[in-house]
Amino acid sequence: MKGTILLMIECLLFDCDGTLVDSEHLCNQGFVESFANYGVTLDTLDLVKEFRGWKLSKILDTLQSRHKVSLAEDFVPRYRAIVAALFEAELKPIADVKYALSHIPQPKAVVSNGPPEKIAQSLRLCGLSEFFGSNIISAYDVNLWKPDPEIYKLAARSMGYEAEQCAVVDDGIVGIEAGVKAGMNTYFYNVFGEACSVPGAVSFNSMRDLPGLVNA
Repeated sequence: MKGTILLMIECLLFDCDGTLVDSEHLCNQGFVESFANYGVTLDTLDLVKEFRGWKLSKILDTLQSRHKVSLAEDFVPRYRAIVAALFEAELKPIADVKYALSHIPQPKAVVSNGPPEKIAQSLRLCGLSEFFGSNIISAYDVNLWKPDPEIYKLAARSMGYEAEQCAVVDDGIVGIEAGVKAGMNTYFYNVFGEACSVPGAVSFNSMRDLPGLVNA
């Protein structure tokens, strides 16, 4: 674990996909299945490593350009339906995340680039709704997407805190960039053991460690 800590933490802002729920492989399996209809072969793990945390439209623009395909107008709702079905069948919480949330007494919110209905489904299926209540900030509701730090600043204000009183927990580089730029303590849930290119972020790879880091 490495990085720097700013001030005492009074509020936690969590990413959803890949941070609270083990959904990244399912979301990207949706891409694999959807692009197969266009004769494009994709690898789920490669997609997870490259695109986790990205805005959906940016991912689709990149893949269309890379593979020289033009997606149908109904691609997104069809993709969303595939992912929703995969979630219902297979979604699980991140290992030890319930332990971490139970041992962090500070107020918490979910701040995600995903749509609100996807966030709600994820929390419901994984039994995490009780930790957040109505404290859910979706990029689709506020028209701000990570790595724009304004989404985390807005989340802090909505929770009644200044940015420097808050901490971000995120598994994607775009989210880590947003947290650091927002002036917040930022924790990188680094499951792939990647070199973090964002100075100031604290890298960790087990949710069991998070309460100790936050409350240090």
